[in-house]
Amino acid sequence: MNELKNKTAFISDMDGVIYHGNRLLPGTLEFVNWLNEHQKRFLFLTNSSERTPRELREKLSRLGIDVAEEHFYTSALATADFLSRQRPGCTVFVIGEAGLYNALYERGISMNDNNPDYVVVGETRTYSFERIEKAVHLINQKGARLIGANPDLTGPSEHGIVPATGSLIAPIELATGTKAYFVGKPNPLMMRRAVKRLDAASRETVIIGDRMDTDIIAGVEAEVDTVLVLSGVTKIDDVQRFAYSPQYIMNGLDELVTKLI
Repeated sequence: MNELKNKTAFISDMDGVIYHGNRLLPGTLEFVNWLNEHQKRFLFLTNSSERTPRELREKLSRLGIDVAEEHFYTSALATADFLSRQRPGCTVFVIGEAGLYNALYERGISMNDNNPDYVVVGETRTYSFERIEKAVHLINQKGARLIGANPDLTGPSEHGIVPATGSLIAPIELATGTKAYFVGKPNPLMMRRAVKRLDAASRETVIIGDRMDTDIIAGVEAEVDTVLVLSGVTKIDDVQRFAYSPQYIMNGLDELVTKLI
């Protein structure tokens, strides 16, 4: 466990690790306090594209935790970074929420519902047949390429499991015969961007997550040590189904904190 304590950079998932919906999970406040007290570099890395870093900061503040905006990196930001490098000044048709729209605007990417370069899909609560129909038309008839902010089929909430981007984008993939390119975890691109933002080396970094199929595989492929917490999607019986394993398995952040102190 000393090896874990000596890491200089910590990357943590959010949903299922530090909270479920609007319910803070045990150990979160103590974990953030430990990071600050020991002057660790840290980043909250979330596959959710719904909220902006400011909204995430405000959410944690309401839950009793003060964290600056610079400590958040979302799949929306990663998607905007990716597109701005692939095709600077490109245009997009978006199915998503404010976090995705704002990230794209900030990277000089404009909205276009007539002849966009890309159709970009993230989590949304305003999902409709009309938006799906429009996206299918733009891909089939106008040649737009399909981008997903993340491949998650589901995500945890305080009320249980809810559909995520992978489920919402599936009808568009099926109707167009197109496979989306997903930017978020487990794409190593997002993990490398996170490590770079922390100005850390992979060997100095650890990722904490609740999903074997996104968080843990992202760490494995980026050669970053991994901690699986069982407070979210993946349960202990699920672990053996995967060909890779996390370095550490904890019940939640509360157990991790007891190991770090």
